[in-house]
Amino acid sequence: MNDETDYLAEGRQVFAEESRELLQQAEYILLKLEDEPDNDELINDLFRTIHTIKGSAGLFSFDDVVAFTHVAESVMDQLRDKEIFLDDDLMCLLLDSHDQISQLVAHALDNTEEPIGDSLREKGEEVLKNLHQYLDVKTPHSSVVMIAESELKVLTESEVALELTESVINDYWHISIRFNRNVLANGMDPLSFFRYLDTVGNITHMTTLTTDLPSLDDINPEESYLGFEISLDSPASKETIAEVFEFLMEDCLLQILAPRSKLSDYAQLIYALPEENRAIGETLVASSALTEDELLKVLECQNADINKHTIVTDENITLDKITNILMDDAIIDKNITGASTPDTALDKQKQVKEVEQQSVRVNAEKLGDLINLVGELVISSAHTELKAKQTEQAELLETVENLTRLVEEIRDATLSLRMVQIGDTFNRFKRVVRDVSKEMGKKIDLKIVGGDTELDKTVVEKISDPLMHLIRNSLDHGIEKPDIRTANGKSETAIVKLEAYHDSGSIVIEITDDGAGLNPEILTAKAIENGIISANQQLTLPEIHRLIFAPGFSTAKEITNISGRGVGMDVVNKNIDALRGQISVNSELGVGTSFTIRLPLTLAIIDGFQVQVGKSSYVIPLDLVEECIALDEQQAKKGEYINLRGEVMPYIHLSEIFNDEDSLNSTPDKKGRRYNIVVVVYAGQKAGLVVDELLGEHQTVIKPLGKVFQNLKGISGATILGSGEVAMIIDVPGLIRRLV
Repeated sequence: MNDETDYLAEGRQVFAEESRELLQQAEYILLKLEDEPDNDELINDLFRTIHTIKGSAGLFSFDDVVAFTHVAESVMDQLRDKEIFLDDDLMCLLLDSHDQISQLVAHALDNTEEPIGDSLREKGEEVLKNLHQYLDVKTPHSSVVMIAESELKVLTESEVALELTESVINDYWHISIRFNRNVLANGMDPLSFFRYLDTVGNITHMTTLTTDLPSLDDINPEESYLGFEISLDSPASKETIAEVFEFLMEDCLLQILAPRSKLSDYAQLIYALPEENRAIGETLVASSALTEDELLKVLECQNADINKHTIVTDENITLDKITNILMDDAIIDKNITGASTPDTALDKQKQVKEVEQQSVRVNAEKLGDLINLVGELVISSAHTELKAKQTEQAELLETVENLTRLVEEIRDATLSLRMVQIGDTFNRFKRVVRDVSKEMGKKIDLKIVGGDTELDKTVVEKISDPLMHLIRNSLDHGIEKPDIRTANGKSETAIVKLEAYHDSGSIVIEITDDGAGLNPEILTAKAIENGIISANQQLTLPEIHRLIFAPGFSTAKEITNISGRGVGMDVVNKNIDALRGQISVNSELGVGTSFTIRLPLTLAIIDGFQVQVGKSSYVIPLDLVEECIALDEQQAKKGEYINLRGEVMPYIHLSEIFNDEDSLNSTPDKKGRRYNIVVVVYAGQKAGLVVDELLGEHQTVIKPLGKVFQNLKGISGATILGSGEVAMIIDVPGLIRRLV
């Protein structure tokens, strides 16, 4: 793979990540606009977000994305200019446009050479047809900036008394661009902008300027030395053409002249360009931008000794107006206030941008490698600490203690790098709730609490699907129709609440609704019908509620687009188990249902409780350990249950599960030793794990088992102890399911 291919691949990866974030942001803004349709700031944010996607797509010649997004952007521009107003129909259309852009971006990233499929094309044509109904034939309003430029230009020409008011005969746009030398180092590819420019018109002529090109020995391949004079045949506006180079503004000198511009405009162009005036004038003639006669008139203007730096203003154009222009064009943030002049405001904006840019985008794979190395560091630290204790040297122990503390700080800091807020995941469900409520004729309001709660990015990605399933089931089966809710004395608008918070080193996610609740009689009857329980089996209310997690269990009477597709709650339970989490359900008939999910903050390193069975060491996840108790000889002989303060609790010997002969042969009545029971709790169920020795807490770096051992019952992973010994991590959920 050559450097250019590597560069393009890296650029496409950045585009993939940024477009995903921008599309999520656009959807979030749209849903907020549904509640605040007159919020101009949200409308401007939406326009800029979609515009950024279009610009980025143009750099990679994703023409389908650019073409569709341009039409959607035009409708948003009319919305911004108050030519149209947001209603339910337009909101649905904009959401459909968002979905189409998402699919076009996904297709472009997956199949850049393949044409879009029939289904995607037909859907796009339908959305485009509806978008065009909002686009009228009149010329869109010029921006405030364009109007201000026009006023200033007329004033300047009048004040300095130039007689170059006649227009040139050139019918094409003229673009002059000079790239800064560091444009390549900043990650910009000039050719990609020219390819994008060709999508808004036809490049009829291009002259490459090499006046700054050094000798061959002095050329730096990572620097740019070229300038370009371009003629463009296009019906586009100046704003649209300038948007092509939006991401280059800080890395180039750009001048754009409209067809049949005045000679005075070309005079100003020649003044602004770095080359010698006559030389650049001859280039303009060669590119057909000017005729020789027009060039002579422009050059004669120079001899009039006109100060090209004179700034002429109108008393009607105040500093406040100029500042407002800059704010409307997003050059100055609206939150920057109190600046006495535009220069002061621009300085403040620059300071804000400098602060905003104090972050870097890191490849997730590199971050994963770093966390793996930190895991190895934790293991090495534990080994060093063990060896130091064996020496019993005070100074060495103190040094190792400081080292261990630093390793723990490095571990925490590194794990925090992969922490992300769960709010972005929660916000995706707003669209789901909106669409489902409209489809099913229900009124549902989604409340989000604790969106700023952070947890491992891997956990966030893997919990999204289970959450989606739970919410869809709540919307479909839990929430009643408005007339039924009203008849039952409830508000016709149902509430679904998503809440996240930290608790005892874990993250808790609660999905609560005020719907119909779970009917114990229906659940029990369905479980008996499916053979999950026997007809005479007695269950507590929590046990009845947990029946919904049994494989194949469903109370859906028919398959719908929302749920009831055969993917039961057992899949949700398994997915949460795979994350070393647990889920519980609490419901009251006629009041509502609440699902509680408890997850570890990270999947890489956990706090464990080390035990010994025979000569083997095992680690139990500490967050599942409730207490440790002794098991005397008489209790050990009685069977598989123990009376724990009036509560009957099952227990199991790990030596029997793992067939540990050393432990089996070391019974209390033979060697006079007692057993220990580690009481673990999962999904509200308690059980005891009988072990030989309790070794205490242990910082556990989780290692995968690999394909050969990944299906071992009772084992969920492995770790390396400070002694170098491999210890297995106990699969507590799996063992509890065997006992209860």
